[in-house]
Amino acid sequence: MAELMIGGHIIARQLKAEGVSCIFTLCGGHVAPIYDGCLREGIDIVDTRHEQAAVHAADGWARLTRQCGVAVITAGPGVTDGVTGVANAYQASIPLVVFGGAAELRFKGKGALQEMEQTSLLAPITKASFTASDPKRLAEYVRTAFRIATSGVPGPVFIEVPFDVLTQQVTDPLFPAAPRPWPRQPGDPAAIAAAAALIDQAKQPMIFAGSQVYWDDAADELRALAERAGIPVFLNAMGRGALPSEHPLSLSHARKNGFRGTDLAIVVGTPLDFRVGYGAGINKDATIIQLDRDPTKIAQNRDAAVAILGDAKSMLGQLAAAVADGGGRTAGWIEELRTAERAQDAKLAKWATSDAQPINHYRLGKAIADAIDEDTIVIGDGGDCVALAAKVIPRGKMGTWMDPGPLGCLGIGAPFAIAAKKLRPGAKVLVLSGDGSFGLNGFDFETCVRFGLHVCVVVGNDAAWGQIRGPQVMIFGAARSPATKLAPTRYDRVVEAFGGKGYHVEDPAELTATIKRALAEPTVTCINVPIDPDFVVKSGAAKLTV
Repeated sequence: MAELMIGGHIIARQLKAEGVSCIFTLCGGHVAPIYDGCLREGIDIVDTRHEQAAVHAADGWARLTRQCGVAVITAGPGVTDGVTGVANAYQASIPLVVFGGAAELRFKGKGALQEMEQTSLLAPITKASFTASDPKRLAEYVRTAFRIATSGVPGPVFIEVPFDVLTQQVTDPLFPAAPRPWPRQPGDPAAIAAAAALIDQAKQPMIFAGSQVYWDDAADELRALAERAGIPVFLNAMGRGALPSEHPLSLSHARKNGFRGTDLAIVVGTPLDFRVGYGAGINKDATIIQLDRDPTKIAQNRDAAVAILGDAKSMLGQLAAAVADGGGRTAGWIEELRTAERAQDAKLAKWATSDAQPINHYRLGKAIADAIDEDTIVIGDGGDCVALAAKVIPRGKMGTWMDPGPLGCLGIGAPFAIAAKKLRPGAKVLVLSGDGSFGLNGFDFETCVRFGLHVCVVVGNDAAWGQIRGPQVMIFGAARSPATKLAPTRYDRVVEAFGGKGYHVEDPAELTATIKRALAEPTVTCINVPIDPDFVVKSGAAKLTV
């Protein structure tokens, strides 16, 4: 007997075939047929309070699963609301498929409700942006989108789905065969040999590794290379935790010393962008080896003597097998960096153990570090509050630290928490949020309450856009720093109004115990922590943000 399916059901069945178990959305009539299909296929639907949050949540899901995240947003303002989430995923190379509703094709150009040009709007911030115009090809469109999103350098794909395409019946629709995993891409053997020769000769090498180590599950290979050749390792972004913080070759606070003193920098899966001074901090006489899957990042801002394209797991494994045993050649260099690390640790410890009030940013971070375990997923959503506190929150496992990535997008806290707790209900999930960040998607802590996703948000509250205000005050004075002040809002009471539980802590001695208590609560919790609004300037940590 012939099978009749409407377009929305076809999309849902193909999503199921692609391994999708949950989508993120904000309801809209234009995309309702997809919802009905998801209900039929047993795919969970999590609805947020803003389309930006829905896309961020899909982004967070992708990061934690290392698979494609899916968001479904309605036409017009639904799509424009989601643009920031798509842009953030694009900059961070996150695989997403975003379905955007649209008016019926037969009304195109007639001024239908929420009609606007959408595919060209999304084109610059996606790997592909197109309209699914033929109901018979919907499963093919979905398969194509997933393959594009996950291939090569991952990224988002936008599919516009007109309402009449979603409601039209199709007889015996065609579905592609089960998806196959992408093959790994090892590095060119000649380039591997050239890189190994440089490593064997280096006296002061260092590895600077980022998110691709996480995405390619390359922690073991990174460790093998570092230990065999005796190379100190610095990690950033989602690469944090690839080498446990207590490992003798794992360093963080001496990165500037490493960059200045190295004679060979091995850059693995991370760009030399604004976060590292565009590579200018690396010794000008140092040789650079660059391992990346993205050819556009090779020799960006600094030339690379050896460039190897491929996946991090394969390339690091090849290098680990090719290099000679370091034989203690770099012991003096490692101890030099260790000494610098200890000096930086001692400097931070003075602030991190201070009982002065208002609480400073490092003290807040130390309290969090003392309250969590190695499996707690920590999400950083803020400016100075996160940048400083993160320095004293070590992460020993990959996938336990999340931040927006290179776009520096605020508002990812609640959406990432939704994805993390939905995916790993037994894990503790803590969001470290600035008070400014809370205002962007903080209403999605109501989503957490509604879905029983028991997360904890710690709000560093300086009643200001601190990262911007500090430099403005330094340059122009307090009287000429407009648009940077906020009200001293009690965010704990905001979360209580959603149905969660709130805490307000001013005494640093109470912080750790309160965070532990909040993490153990069977509900969504918020800890409002007034922090020193002048700390970043007076501690010398202020930087001009542009």
